[in-house]
Amino acid sequence: MRENSILKDRILYYLEKKGISKYECYSKTGITNGVFSQKNGLSEDNLLRFLSYYRDINPSWMINGEEPMLKEDLHTQSLHDPGTAYETMPGKGIPLIPISAFAGYGQDSFSDLTIEHHYIVPEFRNADFIIRVKGNSMFPKYSSGDLVACIVINETLFFQWNSIYAIYTKSQGVFIKRVKKSAKPDYILLVSDNPDYEPFDVPESDIIRVAKVLGGIILE
Repeated sequence: MRENSILKDRILYYLEKKGISKYECYSKTGITNGVFSQKNGLSEDNLLRFLSYYRDINPSWMINGEEPMLKEDLHTQSLHDPGTAYETMPGKGIPLIPISAFAGYGQDSFSDLTIEHHYIVPEFRNADFIIRVKGNSMFPKYSSGDLVACIVINETLFFQWNSIYAIYTKSQGVFIKRVKKSAKPDYILLVSDNPDYEPFDVPESDIIRVAKVLGGIILE
């Protein structure tokens, strides 16, 4: 965990730049005013509450101070062009990567060699990458071959229950599933939309990387 005072300063800087009042931030995230007045009150849970609500923030800026502050500035201005939705443009937009490259996101293994296409999708401008769905366990929501846009959740096992995530595990690779609270301590329950697939528990210790699915591009 980074120095709490630095993280607090970055949160306050973001709120000021976006014109968001502290009261609005407190009411939306559940972080209280007292958190900012305490010397060591900004826990990892509070930080992730903030990042999970204000998703336009570049997590690398918040945690490590790496510019830019906003995710949209990581991509090109063409992301904001309404005429370019769902186009593929080399070197621009959201990278489509093999599902196997998900584990290496942000590392040397996630390079230009792993990128299949770049998609210009203004609705998903906060996404970190796009991957293909394999199998029909999430049918009818997603079918095999559909594309899903994902935002990486760093340094956390914080979930919004019943939302869809891409979960990379040590033992079984990548799952795209709904995440629900498990009856077992320190486990999560992965649930398919297709009733032919049984839900199953996964230990939190087996999880390498987590990304929240923001939405999909359905292929006919």
